[in-house]
Amino acid sequence: MARFELKLPKMGESVAEATITSWLKEVGDTIDLDEAVVEIATDKVDSEVPSEVEGTLTEILFEKDSIIAVGETIAIIETVGSENSSVVKETKNKTSKEVIALEKTIEKAVEVVSTPITKTSDSGKFYSPLVRNIAKKEGVSMEELETISGIGKDGRVTKDDILSYIENRGNSSEVKPAKTSVKVEAPKQVEKAVAKVAPVSVNGEDEIIEMSRMGKLIAKHMVDSIQTSAHVQSFIEIDVTNIVKWRDKVKDGFLKREGEKLTFTPILMQAIATTIKKYPMINIAISGDTIIKKKNINLGMAAALPDGNLIVPVIKNADQLNLVGMTKAVNDLANRARNNKLKPDDIQGGTYTVSNVGGFGSVMGTPIINQPQVAILALGAIRKVPAVIETPDGDFIGIRQKMFVSHSYDHRVVNGALGGMFIKTLKETLEAWDLNQDF
Repeated sequence: MARFELKLPKMGESVAEATITSWLKEVGDTIDLDEAVVEIATDKVDSEVPSEVEGTLTEILFEKDSIIAVGETIAIIETVGSENSSVVKETKNKTSKEVIALEKTIEKAVEVVSTPITKTSDSGKFYSPLVRNIAKKEGVSMEELETISGIGKDGRVTKDDILSYIENRGNSSEVKPAKTSVKVEAPKQVEKAVAKVAPVSVNGEDEIIEMSRMGKLIAKHMVDSIQTSAHVQSFIEIDVTNIVKWRDKVKDGFLKREGEKLTFTPILMQAIATTIKKYPMINIAISGDTIIKKKNINLGMAAALPDGNLIVPVIKNADQLNLVGMTKAVNDLANRARNNKLKPDDIQGGTYTVSNVGGFGSVMGTPIINQPQVAILALGAIRKVPAVIETPDGDFIGIRQKMFVSHSYDHRVVNGALGGMFIKTLKETLEAWDLNQDF
């Protein structure tokens, strides 16, 4: 018999931890290869962790609602025979060094457990999950955390603060903050006021609804984006009459040949990807005082979840897809989003986001930038409207299919000329659609 350590897998860039939402198996249950064992949730997406081996679940190391770091062992599966290098083989012949190391680990664990690291200290200081995880790993007690001077907002302890403390612990009686900062004393009349939220009155007829975990995360993400980026919007109206006529003409043949429904979304997404290629400085991210120019064009596509929340799966290398490939990618991600089947990697790596507000009947919208990107496009509803049509014989009024497109961009790095030219070029691309082209 051998013991296999089921670890929390890597779930894409920027995802360092996850919360266990439910165990799908209990101790003693038999598990098949690739069978889901536990459900987890990150600040990006909910997912399942499958087993890499066949065997019996013998230990569950973390309870529901526990926060686990990527790579941490969450359960033990007992297998029959030898497995790969991930299998931990029990042995009774440990060397003295291994025993000593194990004893030290146990001592450190006992010390940390005896003084648990909480989110908020008795003095009211808040500690982020990353800081708490580092403290637990390095054996920093709650009392020690209280002594660390933080350089974050309102004196909050940052990653650099605690790492600096650990590095200097024992070297001196006083530990300096990770970075030096100059405090400028403001005049009393311009002292920072403490924002006070007016209390909400509740009577017996009101219903109190707890926000969902994802709802809280989305709310925080949106507020953080507004506080980070200088949002500016540009709007343009696009005549998509030729696209509507062309789709009506080919959609049945497209479905018969490709087995996929052809909606307007992949047509628009393909045109957006082509436009981004012409304006690569839209496809960037900001890191501090530097600009990161992205090589790949990965289009985020806002999609609705069954509970009403929104998620943004990503179409990787969107500029390399033809219309058939784009349609398959759009339909696949949309279907899996509706059925809660998205994987963590499906929502990672986006460089530009598109939100189809027209799907809910909105004529236009002013979307919030999906950090750390610098722009987002909102597609309004396609409507029949009277319009002036120019011809060699003069102007006349006719019925056209039109839509508004709104472009939100970060004015710190994207000026009005670039933001406006981007959607102007998108308009020219869509209005030049060839009614006689094949798919």
